[in-house]
Amino acid sequence: MAQKELSFENGLARLEELVALLEDRALGLDKALAAFEEGLKLSAGLRQKLDEAAGKVEILTRDLAGRPVARPFDPGQDDDDEGDGDDPGRG
Repeated sequence: MAQKELSFENGLARLEELVALLEDRALGLDKALAAFEEGLKLSAGLRQKLDEAAGKVEILTRDLAGRPVARPFDPGQDDDDEGDGDDPGRG
């Protein structure tokens, strides 16, 4: 059966229900596998919706500000080249 399109909020609520079901040790193997499979599909769909929303935010931010969006935050990247006044080209 094809799954109807859920809103992000309804999909997230259903995913939380599935997690609660899977935490119930009394759940039978067949039902646990079905819940796990549904959860994986929901998770993938929710991730896609988040990615689409992030893309829209980038586009809207770029258009409203009139310039490209700042690069995404990367906690492993050194930001010494931005705004610290240590630029040798400036006097």
